[in-house]
Amino acid sequence: MASPGLRRLAFFLLAAFIVGAGSAAFAQQPGDAKNKDQPKPEPPKTEAVHLADVLRQVKGPAGQPECAHLGENAISLIMRNDVDAAARHMDLYDRFGCPGAYVRESLRCALLIGTPVTKDSRSLEDVVRTCWLNPTTTSATPAAPAPTAAAPPAPPPTPGTGAH
Repeated sequence: MASPGLRRLAFFLLAAFIVGAGSAAFAQQPGDAKNKDQPKPEPPKTEAVHLADVLRQVKGPAGQPECAHLGENAISLIMRNDVDAAARHMDLYDRFGCPGAYVRESLRCALLIGTPVTKDSRSLEDVVRTCWLNPTTTSATPAAPAPTAAAPPAPPPTPGTGAH
């Protein structure tokens, strides 16, 4: 049989584990103060609301819902390197008479912005939708710093000073 000292140690460790687990669960209540300070993210737009926005903002056949839906899906698939599925979407896109140049411009915009990293607040869908609404958008890229006055060039080394 185990010695009384070993039995007490096991009992003490078990009691410490139970108390520690209970206090950790108590500390993570859903009504915590830090959760109240964080703003709630706005819910994503539904597909119907988004396509209505596209119809209002994009002129020409690229603004038609079927063109916007198929074009955005094709761009998303290309950005995820699923070229076969993107080609099938582009076949349908062409069949509806949608402009291929608009997909090219929107894809260029999405490529310049880049695929979001998981830590980014923007999703790939957000980038593609933004570029479909305005293919010249580069808002996700950091703004270029303002040009500063050029510093005067350093004077050339004088002979005999040992400068190489």
